[in-house]
Amino acid sequence: MADIFDVLADGTRRELLTHLLRHSGSRTTPGEVAVSELVTELGISQPTVSKHLKVLRDHGLVSVREEGQHRYYRLDAGPLRELQSWLVPFVGGGAAGSGAAADDASAVYVAWGAGAEVGDRVGRRAAETAHNARIAFEAAQEKLQGAQKRVVARVQQLPFNE
Repeated sequence: MADIFDVLADGTRRELLTHLLRHSGSRTTPGEVAVSELVTELGISQPTVSKHLKVLRDHGLVSVREEGQHRYYRLDAGPLRELQSWLVPFVGGGAAGSGAAADDASAVYVAWGAGAEVGDRVGRRAAETAHNARIAFEAAQEKLQGAQKRVVARVQQLPFNE
């Protein structure tokens, strides 16, 4: 779960996802958008768009179809649905399938799309929290390994080990 927060913390990637969502069900192949269209719509360079699309693809948020030298991207909302299920208790307090909780979770998506500032703050906070959790986990692992080494050393000093 922590990785998706890191991915969504970037405003450009959120903007790419929003564009892909808008294009769902449109164009000749429903839901697919050419990289060149995204470059034009976002007004950023092709290498930058491609770099961010690769991150999204690596995390399962988009899929790609290659046709010659052209790449067509499509939104894959599966990981976002997982995130939504995880967020429901925090934003709605209801069960994952309840109407109120689903409405509250939808409000998160609306807030995310409504203002880049809100999305940036949420994304940054989520990424910061995930980062701090990873650091705490790694520190706990190091302490545990140190304790295990001390226990092994003491066990080896016991008289029945001689």
